[in-house]
Order: sequence, then C-alpha cells, then structure tokens
Amino acid sequence: MSLLDRHRAVMPTWMPVYYGDDALEIVAGSGRRVTDAAGRSYLDFFGGVLTTMVGYDIAEISDAVRAQVGTGVAHTSTLYLIRQQVELAEKIARVSGIPDARVFFTNSGTEANESALLFATNLRRSNQILAIKNGYHGRTFATMAVTGHRSWSSSSLSPLTVHWLASADRLRGRMAGLSDSDLIDAAVDDLREVLATVSAGDVAGLIAEPIQGVGGFVAGPDGLLGAYRKVLAEHGILLIADEVQTGWGRTGDHFWGHQAHGVTPDLITFAKGIGNGFALGGVVGRAEVMNAVPAISFSTFGGNPVSAAAGNAVLDYVLSHDLQGNAKRVGAVLLDGLRALSYDILGEVRGRGLMIGLEFTRPGTGEPDPVATLRVFDLCRAGGLLVGKGGLYGNVIRIGPPLTLTEEEAREGLAILADAIATADAESRIS
Repeated sequence: MSLLDRHRAVMPTWMPVYYGDDALEIVAGSGRRVTDAAGRSYLDFFGGVLTTMVGYDIAEISDAVRAQVGTGVAHTSTLYLIRQQVELAEKIARVSGIPDARVFFTNSGTEANESALLFATNLRRSNQILAIKNGYHGRTFATMAVTGHRSWSSSSLSPLTVHWLASADRLRGRMAGLSDSDLIDAAVDDLREVLATVSAGDVAGLIAEPIQGVGGFVAGPDGLLGAYRKVLAEHGILLIADEVQTGWGRTGDHFWGHQAHGVTPDLITFAKGIGNGFALGGVVGRAEVMNAVPAISFSTFGGNPVSAAAGNAVLDYVLSHDLQGNAKRVGAVLLDGLRALSYDILGEVRGRGLMIGLEFTRPGTGEPDPVATLRVFDLCRAGGLLVGKGGLYGNVIRIGPPLTLTEEEAREGLAILADAIATADAESRIS
C-alpha cells in the first residue's frame, strides 16, 4: 500500500493534499531546495505555507535546537520559568514597536488569533468583532467565525457576533477599479455605515491581515488600516493585526505588514515563520489589553523550550542577515519579471517583497480561471518548482519562498514560472 493510500485510510477527507494521486513526500531539504521520496529536487517557492522562512537545514537554527534538546528538557510548562521563552519575548516586544508590550506564546496562528480575540472581547466586554471579507484567521470556532472565505468556513457556530467590511479586491466586488484614494474613502464609508447600522455600538475590535494570505495575497492600498484606525479610535475599538503571514520582514518594505499603513495596532498576532517549521505562534500587544483575562490561563506547549530556542535563533538570523532587505531586493527581481509577462490568462500580478500572488482569469471576461491556475501549478512542479494555491475562487498562485532566496534562485524560479504560464496560456487558446 502506498503512503498516499495509507494517508487516505487514516486521515479525514477534508484534509487536502497537493497534486492529488501524485502527492509529494518531501524527505530532505537544504537552503531553498527540497528532495522528494523519488530523489527529485525542487526549488521551494512556498516554504511549507510561508513557514520555512529562513530555509532548510540552517546551521544556526539546527544548532540552537540541538543544544536545547541536549539538555534533556523539551518541556516544563509556563508554571516554571523558561529562559528561552523570556528571551524571545523580550526580543519580540522590542521589535513590535508597542510600548510596554506583553507577549503570550501559542502553538499556531489559529491559537494566536483565538487568544487575541479573547483579550479584545474581555477588555471591551463585548463579543462583537469587525472582520474583512476574503480574510482568513484560522480553523477554531472564533477564528473561523472571522474568516470571510467560504472554502474555509466549515461551521456557522460561533462565540462572536461578526460584522463584515468589504474586501479591497481590485478585480471584482464593490472596490473593483477604484484608485487608492477612492478605495480608502469607500472603505472608511463602509466602516462607518457598518458601525452605525448593524453593530450594537460596543464593538470589541477589528481583526485584519495587512495582506490577505489564503485570500490570494489581496491587499488594500497603503494607509487603509490607518484610515480605519481613526474611525475605530472614535469608538474605543481595538485593532488586531494578523501578521501570521506578513511578519518578520517578508514584505520587504517593512518588518511588519501593518507598518505600510502608518499605524500601531493594539495587538499583533504572529506564527509560521518565527518557528521556521517548529510549532510557535503568539500575540504581542499593549499590557492593558494583554492583561484583560479575568481567570488563570496558559498554553501547555506554547513557547516551550525547544520551539522558543528555534524562535530565538530565527529572529536573530532574520535581523543579523537583514532578511527584510533581501526580501525587498530579491522580491523585486520576481515582481519585475512577472509583471513583464503578457499572457491573456494572467489577470494580475500583485504582492510585496517575497509575498507574491498571480491571479488567473478567463481571457476577455475577467472571470476566475481555477483550471488554468491548476495547470500552471502542476507545470511548475514538473519544471522543478513548488508553489502554492489560494484565492477565494482557487485561481491564485501563491509565492512565498524562504527570505534567504538568492537572486540567482529567483531568476531560476521565474524562468520556470514563465514557461508554465506560457504553456497554460497556449493550451487555453486551443481549448
């Protein structure tokens, strides 16, 4: 029995596996490349869903983890002091830009967002949350409730009352075709209308991704969150920045995605890249908000000694090697190259730094084309490149490689992408 057959025999049907009957088992990795069970090497432009942020087999990270494991202490719980956790919290508090910040560690982005929602609703004594359509925040009841993406909303049950704001999608919907300034004005009007009509007046917070990850790397114009914040401040409503995918310099221009909007959130959630594959997430925020939990609470495994050791090594590496600057430089190579392509099926190239989305549409209609997207996705693998998929309609190729990607590797991946798009475009003309 194949590994895929064994997987299907014991895993739930709703857990997707890329490439269907030709599913991939990754058995080794080095730098920005991985090797499958058949011995074939691939350039990785997805990093385990933007999680292997520094790359594979990075000595500084591996050594830090081995040193902690070598002590024999993998877990103690936060009922005891954990030096690695405290040191990492100090670093994250410093880079957060939030005065007198507090940090709470979790195991994942979902749990981080769940925690942020807990803090905000406790402080404000309200279960009302503002969320943005097409956003994704996790798979638990509260985070699923604030996820505006039908494919990922598997239950209507929720502890929250959610009020929805319009997505900043430029290709379709109420914001389609608007200039940056007009979109910001329309978004602010939408926020004011929602607060005046469907809320009960005591909304706890707005949770927003600076760039919508699962939603296909859709982003509003710079300054949008800042414009929202001015309205929120009039009502005492908190701002939660979901930086699970956008944090740690991935956007190139800024260390945090929200910094493009000239705003300091009350809470910032993080995960994925900070662990570089080890389970690590958390929330950093204003002490007043973080402390607003009227009962004892902790995370059994969040910030455990091994994951925290990895996190310390990752953050040190990101800062000492200026991976934010590398994301800006190498991301420009990819974005410039992709924007120079001209194919009927390529509806839009968007992104920032090493967070890039390619939206595929049916020529002449602008309608989403998930079939062409899947074809490009498969052709990339055939060419030796791993990419991701996403978007509300499954028609976006997502590119989020390790931030250590070199310019040479960027050009190598760009050539594979260009060939895949050209082939899929030609095939669409025949069909």
